[in-house]
Amino acid sequence: MRPVAELAVNVGPRAARLIRLRGHVQGVGFRPFVYRLALQYGLAGHVQNRLGEVEIMAVGNPDVIERFIADLVGQAPPLSKPSIANVREIEPPGVKRFEIIGSAPDAAAQVFVAPDYFMCDECGRELQDPSDRRFAYPFINCTQCGPRYTLIEALPYDRKNTSMAGFPLCPDCAAEYGNPADRRFHAEPVACATCGPQLTFGRAGAEPVEDCDAALACAVKAILDGKIVAIKGIGGFHLVCDARSEQAVTRLRKRKGRPDKPLAVMFPVAGNDGLDVARRYVDFAAVEAALVSGPVRPIVLATRRPDCCLLY
Repeated sequence: MRPVAELAVNVGPRAARLIRLRGHVQGVGFRPFVYRLALQYGLAGHVQNRLGEVEIMAVGNPDVIERFIADLVGQAPPLSKPSIANVREIEPPGVKRFEIIGSAPDAAAQVFVAPDYFMCDECGRELQDPSDRRFAYPFINCTQCGPRYTLIEALPYDRKNTSMAGFPLCPDCAAEYGNPADRRFHAEPVACATCGPQLTFGRAGAEPVEDCDAALACAVKAILDGKIVAIKGIGGFHLVCDARSEQAVTRLRKRKGRPDKPLAVMFPVAGNDGLDVARRYVDFAAVEAALVSGPVRPIVLATRRPDCCLLY
């Protein structure tokens, strides 16, 4: 699919610039952003992934192109951190539209692999809206959130080079993926309950539970019963137990051969910054709170409260 737009670009002086950008420009909705910005400015040309860089050919009024270049950085998507690597003038080609063209696999690599991102506010609202077609769908994502690093199998970052390649898009998801006005425009992990991954719960000696809601309920019950659950995602395994259960934590440490090193603890999201529950157990410095409530949400070492009952 190659989104294109016919544009009125022949009015006034005509110029062309070839622009290369580096930094966090792949896996963060940057090409869709460039496409929409070019349409806003009435420019022709193209945008293309080139193994860690993005190349843009902008054709139109030279003054407009300069404003366009400034906004490529100044108005970039929140998750992106672009920098202009090079701008050079070229002979204006006879193009009358702007398009996203196929990635260039033979370009010299300037590799940045985006991390996985926590669910954004928009996806969070959809997840809890019974009228939305992604209501309660556990693999919800868009260009501003969801898996990146754990599903990339090769560069450039296109769906065919990810573990989502085996999940063909349904008509609704395909329409979102191809619509420049949609926030899932060229979101490579895009999926829904119709066409995407599903939850299955299995245990030794029992038939697998394949209904998504029932599988989730079984996993929650197993954790509350003191069991260890191995969650297999599209990028590996995650071992989970109840951090309040001494028996469960001791068993996990023994099986992992990890008697002393701290284990990561996950908390429910609650409050304005999502940390109301976590603050019952740990004291966050400002920088720590910013990290664990940001889009990446890495594991952060924080000070344990004296009254913290969690085992770690």
